[in-house]
Amino acid sequence: MTSDQITIRNATLEDLSILLHFEQGIITAERPFDVTIKEDPISYYDLKQMILDDNSCVIVAEVDGKVVSSGYAISKRARHYLDHEYYAYLGFMYTDPAYRGKGINALIVDELKKWSHENGFQEIRLTVYSDNLPAIKAYEKVGFKKHIIEMRLE
Repeated sequence: MTSDQITIRNATLEDLSILLHFEQGIITAERPFDVTIKEDPISYYDLKQMILDDNSCVIVAEVDGKVVSSGYAISKRARHYLDHEYYAYLGFMYTDPAYRGKGINALIVDELKKWSHENGFQEIRLTVYSDNLPAIKAYEKVGFKKHIIEMRLE
């Protein structure tokens, strides 16, 4: 599969049902990494609101008209002591298992980075579980570097 066979576009409300399915896929994938996630049913995002919000960018990748991947960028306020007031936060990264390993996530990240820079964000961040080695590797491939580890105590 080549990148010219993949279409990256803004998500629409018509995509909501597949995006909600992707969200559950993310939750399922992240459960083994986080014992504090509540029992089902849960939802991470208000995807409808994010699609409608001019201050966020929800995108999808299509192959042969089928939505196979997603991601978003939103504005977040930085901590008061940092050298930037706001940053772009990337999330909702999901690719249908049948389409993984084909560079689609990199295309999603590239488009979200483009949106972030066009909207004046110099700082772009995301979070990933420290034990999620495949995700860490994928994000490092597109230029992200490990920055901080959040620790918890029960």
